[in-house]
Amino acid sequence: MFYYLLKYVLLGPLLRLVFRPRIEGLEHVPSSGAAIVAGNHLSFSDHFLMPAVLKRRITFLAKAEYFTGPGLKGRLTAFFFHSAGQIPVDRSGKEAGQAAIREGLGVLGKGELLGIYPEGTRSHDGRLYKGKVGVAVMALKAGVPVVPCAMIGTFEAQPPGRKIPRVHPVVIRFGKPLDFSRYAGMENEKAVLRAATDELMYAILTLSEQEYVDQYAAVAKAEDAERRAEDKRRFPRMPLS
Repeated sequence: MFYYLLKYVLLGPLLRLVFRPRIEGLEHVPSSGAAIVAGNHLSFSDHFLMPAVLKRRITFLAKAEYFTGPGLKGRLTAFFFHSAGQIPVDRSGKEAGQAAIREGLGVLGKGELLGIYPEGTRSHDGRLYKGKVGVAVMALKAGVPVVPCAMIGTFEAQPPGRKIPRVHPVVIRFGKPLDFSRYAGMENEKAVLRAATDELMYAILTLSEQEYVDQYAAVAKAEDAERRAEDKRRFPRMPLS
């Protein structure tokens, strides 16, 4: 109930008014039946913009931190994500990944749309990073199509660290569904999962026209933070006299 209140009354109309997103390829999203919508992840705004333009309800696997934040802000954020039907995912460790896959398969088993970001985290610099194979595991186990999606302009509208989005043109582009049925029964083959995931990431790359980095986003983000910390140690800011 709250999901549709947000989509059609509270948040959806506001997002459309502010961002005026241009939607391309919406016909590629199945009108019924289970499917995965897998996209790049550039901004916190992505969580709201994509559901706002889809005709069907979509359930995202959202990071657990959105449900466990401290204080009033944390409680409000948790309430919002719970009410919108989003599923918390603990991203720490292999067992956590298996739990996320089980949750995702549960959504698909009910014939619904599942939203997922194969990169596993937001891009910190606007580039597209290597995809994790969980989306391929779910697609093969559930036997469902995967619709690639590109969010364009959301990084400029709300880059990491910016709380209030700025007005900026946004394009949401959906590609033709990818059929991985040729890999049926091979969801435990690492080479197959990597091939399917790379095919998906190439489809997203084609839609988004981003620069691609063959490295996991979380690793690149950690390395960048380490470099910045090292620069601060080597070149500390001098106090103003």
